[in-house]
Amino acid sequence: MTWRPGAPYTLQGVDVSAADGPVDWWAVKRDGAAFAYLRATVGADRRDTRFEENWAAVGATGMPRGAMHRYSLCKNATDQANNFNTTVPRVEDALPAAVVLDFSADCTARPAPAVLRESLRQYLEMVEAHTGKPVLIKISKPFDLAYGVTADLPRSVWAVQNYLAPEYPSRTWRMWQANDARHIEGVEKPVHWDVVRP
Repeated sequence: MTWRPGAPYTLQGVDVSAADGPVDWWAVKRDGAAFAYLRATVGADRRDTRFEENWAAVGATGMPRGAMHRYSLCKNATDQANNFNTTVPRVEDALPAAVVLDFSADCTARPAPAVLRESLRQYLEMVEAHTGKPVLIKISKPFDLAYGVTADLPRSVWAVQNYLAPEYPSRTWRMWQANDARHIEGVEKPVHWDVVRP
């Protein structure tokens, strides 16, 4: 599947993790990626095994780069922020950090919405103090419907929906993961393809 949105989405890019395997970032850039988001951390104690390698390699291409954290409902917010902040360097020209909010098979905890949102606020404040920029919230439709994050937290939204522009966030999305299985040059496995609202 090589589909990607056309006009008016002129700024398009990719997000990857170690699960995507080794990446030839020069080939990715030649195939149309204008930016890259790289998973850095998961929960309170997991670091992506390819983050440092990808961070350096994307920087070498000149593409803008940003770091992502996959938030866990089973872990303490402060510990998660510390995990991210000690893994990701503060770089002035980096894209805003992103926090990925979705349900995960490895965590069955379902805190009350108010509890989750307060924990998330704590996480955001700590990461924003480290990076110096507001965090981008990448959120699935089921998670937002359950927790009302986009209605409650005034941050830019990165929505997730294949092929059709999403309408579920309570605020206008800034970024959209439009294809979760796009084949591109430089990566053996299909990857997430993202576009920026013009």
